[in-house]
Amino acid sequence: MITTVVVGNPKPASRTLDAATVVLERLTGRAPDHVVDVVELGAGLLGWGDEGVAEAVRTTAASDLVVVASPTYKATYTGVLKLFLDQFATADGLAGVVAVPLMLGAGPAHALAPEVFLKPVLVELGATVPAPALYLNDKHYSEPASTDAWTARWRDVVLGAATSLQEGTRS
Repeated sequence: MITTVVVGNPKPASRTLDAATVVLERLTGRAPDHVVDVVELGAGLLGWGDEGVAEAVRTTAASDLVVVASPTYKATYTGVLKLFLDQFATADGLAGVVAVPLMLGAGPAHALAPEVFLKPVLVELGATVPAPALYLNDKHYSEPASTDAWTARWRDVVLGAATSLQEGTRS
């Protein structure tokens, strides 16, 4: 199973990146195969045809399981993540990929933001999102208790969907 973390935080090597990696590791028991820290793609995100951006899109689309993460900005995901997601040329650019939408925030006021804003755009791009989106407190995300209940409830569903889609592409 090929796993990837995609993070749309305006700060490189952010807590959001760390949180997404933690979630993926708790789901799979191992580090991600690939990490796309979107802000590192730079100005290539602002146009079309940048090879670094195209490679990041190909890597993401070729993954079986992707955790897509953003800090909460103005009650939704960041513009830098939107710029990356806009690089998927077709509505099925994430077909065959299981995605876990993840957002970090300072408090519970925006807990529905990943479900309401990030999950729909991933589904629109063709990703399979078999579990509710995850919202974590940006100060407590690394504590096991922050993800224990979600992981206990959804781990088998997420991994089962990824395995099923992976097997479907081989037949």
